[in-house]
Amino acid sequence: MRAMVFTGTTPELQVQEVPDPQPGPGQVLIAVEACGVCRTDLHVVDGDLTDPKLPLIPGHEIVGRIARLGPGTEGPPVGRRVGVPWLGHTCGVCRYCQGGQENLCDAPGFTGYTLNGGYADRCVADARFVFELPEGDPVALAPLLCAGLIGYRSYRMAGEVQRLGLYGFGAAAHILCQIAVHQGVEVFAFTRDGDVTAQDFARRLGAVWAGGSSEKSPVELDAAILFAPVGALVPAALKAVRKGGVVVCGGIHMSDIPAFPYRDLWEERVIRSVANLTRQDGLEFFPLAEAAGVRTETVAYALEDANRALQDLRTGRLQGAAVLRIADG
Repeated sequence: MRAMVFTGTTPELQVQEVPDPQPGPGQVLIAVEACGVCRTDLHVVDGDLTDPKLPLIPGHEIVGRIARLGPGTEGPPVGRRVGVPWLGHTCGVCRYCQGGQENLCDAPGFTGYTLNGGYADRCVADARFVFELPEGDPVALAPLLCAGLIGYRSYRMAGEVQRLGLYGFGAAAHILCQIAVHQGVEVFAFTRDGDVTAQDFARRLGAVWAGGSSEKSPVELDAAILFAPVGALVPAALKAVRKGGVVVCGGIHMSDIPAFPYRDLWEERVIRSVANLTRQDGLEFFPLAEAAGVRTETVAYALEDANRALQDLRTGRLQGAAVLRIADG
């Protein structure tokens, strides 16, 4: 099969013909239709995440159809449309798995990082960690598998809010904005300074205000979610939230947070991070996204153009989400 392979020697992926993967017990073989290109993929190939499986097939926003079940596997039937997220396996026995926090598992497997992912014609996945998906355009569905799920988990961590700030208006924020607006939340979008296109995009999706990340928020926010991996935005967001407000860091990697006065944190403001996702997040998120009428903004690329997609994401040339179209849905 065709695959884009990361060897660890260069951030450029290599087009290779590799053997078809074979599903083992508890696994399913998936014929991949589309795979989203996520900022986490950039962190892998750029060396910010330092322990990938090598060689590696990246990609963890996978949409495809069940092609075969492994021996003794119970799972969706052959032909069923499914999605594969970042969290691809957990041990099931550590204190976190037992305590309803499988996203913090001590021995996890991550799709497209420690497990081969979806930048390929086919992939295997743990049958317990796939989500059944509706019919429709697989390119449009792909961003929901990470940008949507992590955005939703970040949103839950923000608590009850009426005024929400989103720092970085890309794949995750454009999905979450639609859900928040659907629920009657006022959204304030903070983009790269001068990015008028992204600001206009945010307003079209229902944001009541959009401006540069260096601008002062026009109102006190109940919470702010940071999707941009820029540590300097944490102090800025703290200044934007009210007393008791929450700043949620939604990325898996972020540049260092600079020192800031304790006064900016005082009055019971909270900084918290989000790590991975749980299967329960998916069970809650997908019906909510459907009820909210979420429409993803995507730019489709061929599988062999994965490096161009990553570069467009790296340089901020994208509006919405990049997706590799691998087969017709």
